[in-house]
Amino acid sequence: MKFSTGREIIIVRPPESIFQAEGEIENGTFHGRWHFSFDNYHDREYTHFGTMRVFNDDTLSPGATWPLHPHRNIEVVTYCADGVFRHADQQGEGNILKKGWVQHTTVGRGMWHSEINDQIDEPMRFIQMWFLPAESDLEPSLQIKQVEKTERLNRLLALVSNDDPNALPIASDARVHASSLESGNKLACGLEAGRGAYLYVVDGGPLRLNGHEIPALGAARIIGSKEFDITAGNDVELLLVEVPLAVNNRIS
Repeated sequence: MKFSTGREIIIVRPPESIFQAEGEIENGTFHGRWHFSFDNYHDREYTHFGTMRVFNDDTLSPGATWPLHPHRNIEVVTYCADGVFRHADQQGEGNILKKGWVQHTTVGRGMWHSEINDQIDEPMRFIQMWFLPAESDLEPSLQIKQVEKTERLNRLLALVSNDDPNALPIASDARVHASSLESGNKLACGLEAGRGAYLYVVDGGPLRLNGHEIPALGAARIIGSKEFDITAGNDVELLLVEVPLAVNNRIS
């Protein structure tokens, strides 16, 4: 659903419009909600959004592992939405993420990595975003940020940013924010010229975006809006990604 007022464009994506995938992986199964073209899924209207190339919401069954696989020249942001996420790479098993924690990885000149459900009795859900790097063949690196719910309660908290010293740094023009917004509370947001935002309702809701309702697991692209409001109809967990749009991006 596309809404336009003057130069402002808001494109709402109902949950049922987002591609869903499922399959078997090592020691279990996965279920994915893939927002942009990925693997064998291709949608010419959703190949990327500015510098953001991938936005996947994946759930792994208890004890399941996405086996080691290679990547090169991407900036990866991983947000744990539920359960306990464990990262592994060619160096062995590494950091864990608990609910609300975030990890940033500069893949750079190349890295093998794996995503693991660290619990054998509960599913694990993680949201992974890929961004186009500002430079190629950087030195691989990885950092995590432990985030408590109180830190993002009724406010937008910068998790990863190329210009916020309190967030994890990223070698891309991108900013990822999170919020735990209680029922009835509102966030007043804004965008600079030439930038857009991607909003995802991770859990709870619905919320209202400039009057447009977005339910749990729904999303929206926001383009050309200097100011916009996010209001929680019920308690809601959300992610808001801000990127420049001048990257051969389709916005229709």
